[in-house]
Amino acid sequence: MANLKTNYLGLELKNPLVVSPNPLCSSLDNIKRMEDAGAGMVVLHSLFEEQLTGESMALNENLLQGTESFAESLSYFPEMSDYHMGPDSYLDLIRKAKETTRIPIMGSLNGVSEGGWTDFASRMEEAGADGIELNMYFIPTDPDMDEAHINDMYMTLVKQVTSIVRIPVAVKVAPHFTSMAHAAKRLGEQGAKGIVLFNRFYQPDIDLDTLEVVPRIQLSSPSRLHLRLRWTAILYGRVAPDIAITGGVHSHEDVVKCMMAGAKISMMASALLKFGIGHLSTVLKGFDRWLDDREYDSVEMMQGSMSQKSVANPAAFERANYMKVLTSYMPCV
Repeated sequence: MANLKTNYLGLELKNPLVVSPNPLCSSLDNIKRMEDAGAGMVVLHSLFEEQLTGESMALNENLLQGTESFAESLSYFPEMSDYHMGPDSYLDLIRKAKETTRIPIMGSLNGVSEGGWTDFASRMEEAGADGIELNMYFIPTDPDMDEAHINDMYMTLVKQVTSIVRIPVAVKVAPHFTSMAHAAKRLGEQGAKGIVLFNRFYQPDIDLDTLEVVPRIQLSSPSRLHLRLRWTAILYGRVAPDIAITGGVHSHEDVVKCMMAGAKISMMASALLKFGIGHLSTVLKGFDRWLDDREYDSVEMMQGSMSQKSVANPAAFERANYMKVLTSYMPCV
Protein backbone atom coordinates (compact mmCIF):
# COMPACT_ATOMS: atom_id res chain seq x y z
CA MET A 1 0.00 0.00 0.00
CA ALA A 2 1.45 3.36 -1.07
CA ASN A 3 2.30 6.10 1.40
CA LEU A 4 -0.16 8.88 0.55
CA LYS A 5 1.36 11.54 2.80
CA THR A 6 2.42 14.89 1.39
CA ASN A 7 3.97 18.01 2.87
CA TYR A 8 2.37 21.37 2.08
CA LEU A 9 3.48 24.65 3.65
CA GLY A 10 5.48 22.66 6.17
CA LEU A 11 2.34 20.80 7.26
CA GLU A 12 2.21 17.02 7.00
CA LEU A 13 -1.03 15.91 5.37
CA LYS A 14 -2.24 12.31 5.35
CA ASN A 15 -2.96 12.65 1.62
CA PRO A 16 -2.94 15.39 -1.04
CA LEU A 17 -6.73 15.67 -1.43
CA VAL A 18 -7.78 19.01 0.09
CA VAL A 19 -11.15 20.72 0.30
CA SER A 20 -10.97 24.23 -1.13
CA PRO A 21 -13.25 27.08 0.02
CA ASN A 22 -16.92 26.44 -0.68
CA PRO A 23 -20.26 26.76 1.14
CA LEU A 24 -19.97 23.30 2.67
CA CYS A 25 -17.01 24.49 4.73
CA SER A 26 -19.16 26.86 6.79
CA SER A 27 -20.66 23.94 8.74
CA LEU A 28 -18.76 22.17 11.50
CA ASP A 29 -20.68 18.96 10.84
CA ASN A 30 -19.66 19.09 7.19
CA ILE A 31 -16.02 19.62 8.11
CA LYS A 32 -16.19 16.50 10.30
CA ARG A 33 -17.73 14.58 7.39
CA MET A 34 -14.93 15.79 5.12
CA GLU A 35 -12.37 14.41 7.54
CA ASP A 36 -14.24 11.11 7.76
CA ALA A 37 -14.38 10.93 3.95
CA GLY A 38 -10.60 11.25 3.82
CA ALA A 39 -9.79 14.93 3.27
CA GLY A 40 -6.17 15.71 4.04
CA MET A 41 -6.99 19.32 4.94
CA VAL A 42 -9.87 21.77 4.78
CA VAL A 43 -9.62 25.43 3.75
CA LEU A 44 -12.58 27.37 5.11
CA HIS A 45 -14.69 29.70 2.98
CA SER A 46 -13.24 33.17 2.51
CA LEU A 47 -13.82 36.11 4.80
CA PHE A 48 -14.00 39.29 2.75
CA GLU A 49 -12.00 42.41 3.41
CA GLU A 50 -15.28 44.31 3.13
CA GLN A 51 -16.78 42.31 5.98
CA LEU A 52 -13.97 43.49 8.22
CA THR A 53 -13.69 47.10 7.14
CA GLY A 54 -17.41 47.75 6.84
CA GLU A 55 -17.01 49.33 3.43
CA SER A 56 -20.03 49.47 1.17
CA MET A 57 -19.90 47.09 -1.77
CA ALA A 58 -21.17 47.84 -5.28
CA LEU A 59 -21.07 45.74 -8.41
CA ASN A 60 -19.23 48.23 -10.55
CA GLU A 61 -16.72 49.31 -7.94
CA ASN A 62 -13.60 47.62 -6.63
CA LEU A 63 -14.49 43.93 -7.17
CA LEU A 64 -16.75 42.79 -10.00
CA GLN A 65 -16.87 39.23 -8.97
CA GLY A 66 -17.42 35.99 -7.32
CA THR A 67 -14.47 33.67 -6.95
CA GLU A 68 -13.74 30.01 -6.77
CA SER A 69 -14.47 30.36 -3.06
CA PHE A 70 -18.14 29.73 -4.00
CA ALA A 71 -19.61 30.73 -0.64
CA GLU A 72 -19.08 34.36 -1.45
CA SER A 73 -19.85 34.03 -5.15
CA LEU A 74 -23.46 32.94 -5.03
CA SER A 75 -24.52 36.56 -5.52
CA TYR A 76 -22.67 39.73 -6.37
CA PHE A 77 -22.06 41.55 -3.14
CA PRO A 78 -25.19 41.41 -0.99
CA GLU A 79 -25.68 43.70 1.96
CA MET A 80 -23.49 42.99 4.96
CA SER A 81 -26.48 41.65 6.88
CA ASP A 82 -26.94 38.98 4.21
CA TYR A 83 -23.67 37.26 5.04
CA HIS A 84 -24.35 34.13 7.06
CA MET A 85 -21.14 34.32 9.06
CA GLY A 86 -19.34 37.35 10.44
CA PRO A 87 -15.77 37.64 11.73
CA ASP A 88 -16.51 36.41 15.26
CA SER A 89 -18.46 33.39 14.03
CA TYR A 90 -15.67 32.63 11.59
CA LEU A 91 -13.09 32.56 14.38
CA ASP A 92 -15.39 30.38 16.45
CA LEU A 93 -15.65 27.92 13.55
CA ILE A 94 -11.86 27.70 13.38
CA ARG A 95 -11.65 26.96 17.11
CA LYS A 96 -14.36 24.29 17.03
CA ALA A 97 -12.96 22.68 13.89
CA LYS A 98 -9.54 22.41 15.52
CA GLU A 99 -11.06 20.98 18.70
CA THR A 100 -13.07 18.29 16.91
CA THR A 101 -10.86 17.24 13.99
CA ARG A 102 -7.29 16.03 13.56
CA ILE A 103 -6.60 17.45 10.11
CA PRO A 104 -5.11 20.88 9.36
CA ILE A 105 -7.63 23.71 9.07
CA MET A 106 -6.76 26.81 7.08
CA GLY A 107 -8.51 30.16 7.13
CA SER A 108 -9.06 32.20 3.99
CA LEU A 109 -8.94 35.96 3.54
CA ASN A 110 -10.21 37.67 0.39
CA GLY A 111 -8.95 41.18 -0.22
CA VAL A 112 -6.76 43.49 -2.26
CA SER A 113 -6.04 46.67 -0.32
CA GLU A 114 -3.60 47.46 2.46
CA GLY A 115 -5.02 48.28 5.83
CA GLY A 116 -6.08 47.13 9.26
CA TRP A 117 -8.17 44.27 7.89
CA THR A 118 -4.95 42.27 7.48
CA ASP A 119 -4.63 42.26 11.26
CA PHE A 120 -7.45 39.71 11.22
CA ALA A 121 -4.85 37.23 10.03
CA SER A 122 -3.40 37.35 13.54
CA ARG A 123 -6.80 36.58 15.01
CA MET A 124 -7.07 33.56 12.72
CA GLU A 125 -3.72 32.39 14.01
CA GLU A 126 -4.80 32.91 17.62
CA ALA A 127 -7.98 30.92 16.95
CA GLY A 128 -5.84 27.96 15.95
CA ALA A 129 -5.71 28.08 12.13
CA ASP A 130 -2.82 26.03 10.75
CA GLY A 131 -2.35 28.46 7.88
CA ILE A 132 -3.98 31.20 5.83
CA GLU A 133 -4.94 31.21 2.19
CA LEU A 134 -4.84 34.77 0.88
CA ASN A 135 -7.29 35.01 -2.00
CA MET A 136 -6.07 37.79 -4.29
CA TYR A 137 -8.93 38.99 -6.48
CA PHE A 138 -8.62 42.31 -8.22
CA ILE A 139 -9.82 43.57 -11.59
CA PRO A 140 -7.82 46.63 -12.68
CA THR A 141 -10.20 48.92 -14.58
CA ASP A 142 -8.16 52.14 -14.48
CA PRO A 143 -6.39 52.65 -17.85
CA ASP A 144 -3.65 54.62 -16.08
CA MET A 145 -2.77 51.78 -13.70
CA ASP A 146 0.13 49.84 -15.22
CA GLU A 147 1.15 46.25 -14.58
CA ALA A 148 4.13 47.22 -12.41
CA HIS A 149 1.84 49.06 -9.98
CA ILE A 150 -0.54 46.10 -9.81
CA ASN A 151 2.25 43.60 -9.19
CA ASP A 152 3.73 45.80 -6.47
CA MET A 153 0.31 46.10 -4.82
CA TYR A 154 0.07 42.30 -4.63
CA MET A 155 3.58 41.94 -3.25
CA THR A 156 3.09 44.62 -0.61
CA LEU A 157 -0.09 43.01 0.62
CA VAL A 158 1.50 39.56 0.86
CA LYS A 159 4.47 41.00 2.72
CA GLN A 160 2.15 42.78 5.13
CA VAL A 161 0.27 39.59 5.99
CA THR A 162 3.31 37.31 6.22
CA SER A 163 5.04 39.75 8.54
CA ILE A 164 2.10 39.63 10.95
CA VAL A 165 1.66 35.88 11.40
CA ARG A 166 3.94 32.94 12.15
CA ILE A 167 1.72 30.36 10.47
CA PRO A 168 2.28 29.72 6.74
CA VAL A 169 0.53 31.81 4.11
CA ALA A 170 -0.48 30.57 0.67
CA VAL A 171 -1.50 33.02 -2.05
CA LYS A 172 -4.31 32.20 -4.45
CA VAL A 173 -3.68 33.99 -7.73
CA ALA A 174 -5.22 34.42 -11.15
CA PRO A 175 -3.33 33.39 -14.32
CA HIS A 176 -3.20 36.92 -15.70
CA PHE A 177 0.23 38.12 -14.62
CA THR A 178 2.40 39.38 -17.48
CA SER A 179 5.12 37.05 -16.20
CA MET A 180 3.65 34.30 -14.04
CA ALA A 181 7.03 32.74 -13.29
CA HIS A 182 8.50 36.04 -12.08
CA ALA A 183 5.38 36.81 -10.02
CA ALA A 184 5.59 33.39 -8.37
CA LYS A 185 9.23 33.98 -7.51
CA ARG A 186 8.47 37.42 -6.04
CA LEU A 187 5.59 36.06 -3.95
CA GLY A 188 8.02 33.62 -2.39
CA GLU A 189 10.41 36.46 -1.65
CA GLN A 190 7.60 38.27 0.19
CA GLY A 191 7.12 35.31 2.49
CA ALA A 192 4.45 33.22 0.74
CA LYS A 193 5.01 29.53 1.46
CA GLY A 194 2.54 28.38 -1.18
CA ILE A 195 0.92 29.46 -4.43
CA VAL A 196 -2.57 28.26 -5.36
CA LEU A 197 -3.18 27.99 -9.12
CA PHE A 198 -5.62 29.45 -10.09
CA ASN A 199 -8.39 31.73 -8.93
CA ARG A 200 -11.28 31.54 -11.38
CA PHE A 201 -13.04 34.82 -12.17
CA TYR A 202 -16.76 34.44 -12.58
CA GLN A 203 -18.10 36.78 -15.22
CA PRO A 204 -21.32 38.80 -15.03
CA ASP A 205 -23.98 38.31 -17.66
CA ILE A 206 -26.76 40.51 -19.02
CA ASP A 207 -30.38 39.48 -18.52
CA LEU A 208 -32.18 40.58 -21.69
CA ASP A 209 -35.59 40.41 -20.02
CA THR A 210 -34.82 42.59 -17.01
CA LEU A 211 -31.89 44.48 -18.59
CA GLU A 212 -29.85 43.90 -15.48
CA VAL A 213 -26.32 42.69 -14.89
CA VAL A 214 -26.64 39.31 -13.18
CA PRO A 215 -24.27 36.67 -11.81
CA ARG A 216 -23.84 33.42 -13.69
CA ILE A 217 -22.30 30.75 -11.50
CA GLN A 218 -20.77 27.78 -13.25
CA LEU A 219 -19.04 25.00 -11.39
CA SER A 220 -15.67 23.98 -12.75
CA SER A 221 -15.21 21.07 -15.14
CA PRO A 222 -12.16 18.82 -15.67
CA SER A 223 -11.27 20.89 -18.74
CA ARG A 224 -10.29 23.71 -16.37
CA LEU A 225 -7.39 21.59 -15.14
CA HIS A 226 -5.17 21.95 -18.22
CA LEU A 227 -3.99 25.50 -17.56
CA ARG A 228 -3.21 24.63 -13.94
CA LEU A 229 -1.21 21.55 -14.94
CA ARG A 230 0.80 23.53 -17.45
CA TRP A 231 1.90 26.25 -15.04
CA THR A 232 2.49 23.82 -12.19
CA ALA A 233 4.79 21.79 -14.44
CA ILE A 234 6.63 24.94 -15.52
CA LEU A 235 7.06 26.34 -11.99
CA TYR A 236 7.95 23.08 -10.26
CA GLY A 237 11.49 23.18 -8.89
CA ARG A 238 12.04 26.75 -10.07
CA VAL A 239 10.30 28.75 -7.35
CA ALA A 240 10.44 28.38 -3.59
CA PRO A 241 6.71 28.23 -2.67
CA ASP A 242 4.81 24.94 -2.71
CA ILE A 243 2.27 24.69 -5.49
CA ALA A 244 -1.39 23.78 -5.02
CA ILE A 245 -3.86 23.21 -7.85
CA THR A 246 -7.49 24.28 -7.58
CA GLY A 247 -10.07 24.20 -10.34
CA GLY A 248 -10.97 21.17 -12.45
CA VAL A 249 -10.09 18.42 -9.96
CA HIS A 250 -12.98 15.93 -10.17
CA SER A 251 -11.51 12.42 -10.29
CA HIS A 252 -8.59 10.36 -8.99
CA GLU A 253 -6.99 10.66 -12.44
CA ASP A 254 -7.04 14.45 -12.00
CA VAL A 255 -5.26 14.09 -8.66
CA VAL A 256 -2.63 11.87 -10.30
CA LYS A 257 -2.01 14.49 -12.98
CA CYS A 258 -1.67 17.24 -10.35
CA MET A 259 0.95 15.28 -8.45
CA MET A 260 2.90 14.38 -11.57
CA ALA A 261 2.94 18.01 -12.69
CA GLY A 262 4.50 18.96 -9.37
CA ALA A 263 1.67 20.03 -7.06
CA LYS A 264 1.86 19.25 -3.36
CA ILE A 265 -1.92 19.15 -3.03
CA SER A 266 -4.96 19.03 -5.30
CA MET A 267 -7.97 21.02 -4.12
CA MET A 268 -11.59 20.14 -4.72
CA ALA A 269 -14.82 22.15 -4.39
CA SER A 270 -17.05 21.94 -7.47
CA ALA A 271 -17.05 18.15 -7.48
CA LEU A 272 -18.19 18.12 -3.84
CA LEU A 273 -20.97 20.58 -4.54
CA LYS A 274 -22.03 18.43 -7.48
CA PHE A 275 -21.58 14.91 -6.08
CA GLY A 276 -21.54 15.42 -2.32
CA ILE A 277 -18.91 15.17 0.41
CA GLY A 278 -18.75 11.38 0.01
CA HIS A 279 -17.10 11.92 -3.37
CA LEU A 280 -13.86 12.54 -1.46
CA SER A 281 -13.80 8.91 -0.42
CA THR A 282 -14.42 7.73 -3.98
CA VAL A 283 -11.58 9.85 -5.35
CA LEU A 284 -9.18 8.88 -2.57
CA LYS A 285 -9.82 5.16 -3.03
CA GLY A 286 -9.30 5.47 -6.76
CA PHE A 287 -6.08 7.40 -6.23
CA ASP A 288 -4.76 4.83 -3.75
CA ARG A 289 -5.63 1.99 -6.11
CA TRP A 290 -3.95 3.74 -9.06
CA LEU A 291 -0.69 4.04 -7.14
CA ASP A 292 -0.81 0.41 -6.01
CA ASP A 293 -1.59 -0.91 -9.50
CA ARG A 294 1.45 0.91 -10.89
CA GLU A 295 3.68 0.06 -7.94
CA TYR A 296 4.30 3.57 -6.66
CA ASP A 297 5.57 3.40 -3.09
CA SER A 298 4.57 6.97 -2.24
CA VAL A 299 3.04 10.20 -3.49
CA GLU A 300 6.44 11.82 -3.13
CA MET A 301 7.83 9.41 -5.73
CA MET A 302 5.48 10.74 -8.39
CA GLN A 303 5.49 14.46 -7.53
CA GLY A 304 7.08 16.43 -10.35
CA SER A 305 7.75 13.35 -12.48
CA MET A 306 5.98 15.00 -15.42
CA SER A 307 7.14 18.55 -14.76
CA GLN A 308 8.96 20.56 -17.39
CA LYS A 309 12.24 19.80 -15.62
CA SER A 310 11.62 16.05 -15.81
CA VAL A 311 10.06 15.27 -19.19
CA ALA A 312 12.10 14.37 -22.24
CA ASN A 313 10.62 17.23 -24.26
CA PRO A 314 10.37 20.37 -22.08
CA ALA A 315 9.10 22.37 -25.07
CA ALA A 316 5.84 20.45 -24.80
CA PHE A 317 4.78 22.96 -22.15
CA GLU A 318 5.60 25.95 -24.34
CA ARG A 319 5.05 26.92 -28.01
CA ALA A 320 5.65 23.42 -29.34
CA ASN A 321 2.43 22.20 -27.77
CA TYR A 322 0.50 25.13 -29.22
CA MET A 323 1.82 24.42 -32.72
CA LYS A 324 1.20 20.69 -32.48
CA VAL A 325 -2.40 21.10 -31.31
CA LEU A 326 -3.25 23.48 -34.14
CA THR A 327 -1.59 21.42 -36.87
CA SER A 328 -2.98 18.09 -35.67
CA TYR A 329 -6.62 19.13 -35.41
CA MET A 330 -8.73 17.65 -38.21
CA PRO A 331 -12.04 19.47 -38.74
CA CYS A 332 -15.12 17.70 -40.00
CA VAL A 333 -15.78 18.29 -43.71
